Amino acid sequence: MSHIRTHVRNVLPRHYSDVIPAKPSPKPVLVVKAMSDTAATPAETLTSAPAPVPPAAPAAPPVVAAARAEEQDFDVNVPDIPMPAASEVVEIKDMFEGGFKFAFVGAGQGGGRLAQTFYKLGYRRVCAVNTAQQDLATLDIPNKMCLGTSGGAGKNPTVAKAAFKEHKEDVLDFMRRSFGPSLDRIFVCAGAGGGTGAGTVVQLVDTAVELQKSLRCSNEKVGVIVALPKLAEGKRVAANAYNTLNDLLFLVEKGNISPLIVVDNEKIGTLYPKLAVDPFWDTANMSVCSLFHLFNTVCLKHSHYTSFDRADLLTVLDSGHITFGANPVDKFTDETDISYAVRNNLRRNILTGGVDLGSGTVAAAVVIGGVEILNALPQAYIEHAFDQLNRMLKPGNTVHRGIYRGNKPTLVVYTIIGGLGRPEERLTDLKRTGDLI
Repeated sequence: MSHIRTHVRNVLPRHYSDVIPAKPSPKPVLVVKAMSDTAATPAETLTSAPAPVPPAAPAAPPVVAAARAEEQDFDVNVPDIPMPAASEVVEIKDMFEGGFKFAFVGAGQGGGRLAQTFYKLGYRRVCAVNTAQQDLATLDIPNKMCLGTSGGAGKNPTVAKAAFKEHKEDVLDFMRRSFGPSLDRIFVCAGAGGGTGAGTVVQLVDTAVELQKSLRCSNEKVGVIVALPKLAEGKRVAANAYNTLNDLLFLVEKGNISPLIVVDNEKIGTLYPKLAVDPFWDTANMSVCSLFHLFNTVCLKHSHYTSFDRADLLTVLDSGHITFGANPVDKFTDETDISYAVRNNLRRNILTGGVDLGSGTVAAAVVIGGVEILNALPQAYIEHAFDQLNRMLKPGNTVHRGIYRGNKPTLVVYTIIGGLGRPEERLTDLKRTGDLI
């Protein structure tokens, strides 16, 4: 019979109290050797030995290590790929300090001229789109875009609509680059009688709304400045203008457009009957754009008397269909002189024909006079004029007011009237001229 013989490698001390180990010893390992024909002794039953230390594993090659790291810690091991540099966002600034940062996109020849007028006044968020390259070439602004084959729409709005639809995303990016990352409201400028203006103005309003949302503007409403043609420009032009103005008034009623500013070239022609052909369009456009600009700048000015502020202007801009007037006052020796001038000149000099001022719900009136005039003019005379304007409008209206010293020895009352109804008289003229009745 075979016997198992064990050898004691380490002998424990006789008295355990004589030894105070510094730290626990490794767990004993029993080493067993098979011996034949030899009896085992009790002292040789248990033996202990240190646990063998396995040899260190060789370091994994870098490729293998990366693969293991990818498997253990990451979803994707991204390779080194050259990336293009991020484009720099440039803030566009106007050449003046205004109450609002307005942006303007002109559509067609008439709209392009309006946009150019704002550029001349110092606005720099300005661009123009057209289907005719030759019309764009006449504009002295840096940002211009031609839609389609550059041959024009030929007074046919359907052609312009198709060209815009094909390039809608390009137009959106073009407007974003032209306006920069910061603005308060976009205005679409268009001639209502032409092919490009009539065919793209509504689409541009939709695009402007989309851009304002993406820029997180505080107000989603888009302004529109539309120029109505003279009746002598023909039936097709009148029909385009009628349809376009109807579409815009519908969007005003829905709350998508505010303000809507109508530049009535027929009415302006009666205000400047002796104006030559060459300066006519510039004069017509400047008559509206300069008044718009005046209110945008004066709302930041300090007044020695009464201030018209930014919140007042915003109330008017959000009121829908608006119109402007400028009323020079030559005589002010009596309490009623200024109110009489406002009442009569406003009806005669208002820049849109066929508008019922009695439908207005909000107005702004700013009086600017020379220092000597204001030093002598009784306050009651001006208050009487403000009251007169209040009585001209719809009951329950609001009239914001301001009085400022000017650098000219004159007295002028500048007005905006908002919340106006449809210009039914002008619509009827366009409809009749365009053979739409």
